[in-house]
Amino acid sequence: MEIEKIIDLFLYTVPTIVTGLIAYYFFKTHIKNEDGRRRFLLKKDLQVNALPTRLQAYERMVLFLERISPPKLLVRVSPISENKEAYESLLIQSIEQEFEHNLTQQIYITDKCWNIITAAKNATIQLIRKASLLEKTDTANKLREVLLNEMMERKSPSDAALAFVKDEVSSIW
Repeated sequence: MEIEKIIDLFLYTVPTIVTGLIAYYFFKTHIKNEDGRRRFLLKKDLQVNALPTRLQAYERMVLFLERISPPKLLVRVSPISENKEAYESLLIQSIEQEFEHNLTQQIYITDKCWNIITAAKNATIQLIRKASLLEKTDTANKLREVLLNEMMERKSPSDAALAFVKDEVSSIW
């Protein structure tokens, strides 16, 4: 009789344990799915709210690249005197001020994009310094002329960076 009670107990216990394990598995799976869904919705919500800010940062960087483009920079910043060193310094100072004004935008754009923009800024400064070192550049107006001629022969550093920014923005959509 004792064995029959143990067998009966076993027959009641095994289905209960199996049912409990199945219920545990389904609840665990359900909770995991709900957690994933909540995270997805939260991430989606954050992206929707952050997208306008990111796009505004890219817009500001495009404006920066346009403003430091040598042809536009030379038109906007005219020489104060005939001294080429003073004009060189004024151009570089203008680029640095523009850059510092947009420094916080790096939070919203990718590191690769920021590095390319920084490289374009540095290449533009180098271009101005090299043009200033040429022997034929003896006045501020001559420096301006040399830089404009240089830009007619090749693309400005900001053009390549601008193309990269446009490409990155189109990948966001």
